[in-house]
Amino acid sequence: MKQGIHPNYHKVKCICTSCGAEFETGSTIKGDELRVDTCSNCHPFFTGRQRFAAAQGRIEKFNKKYGLK
Repeated sequence: MKQGIHPNYHKVKCICTSCGAEFETGSTIKGDELRVDTCSNCHPFFTGRQRFAAAQGRIEKFNKKYGLK
């Protein structure tokens, strides 16, 4: 690695504004805490609560249009 061209890497406390979870991560942003909107504890993709309602509606519309059951 070249010397003097890379930013400094700091340990920061990351706080989720949705669920309040706190964890430690690394960042090049100076400061002692970093706030995020969603984290892996409350994001629907990671919790398994994600639903694909739009896709389901399109399938029902197709079946209704062509008389399929």
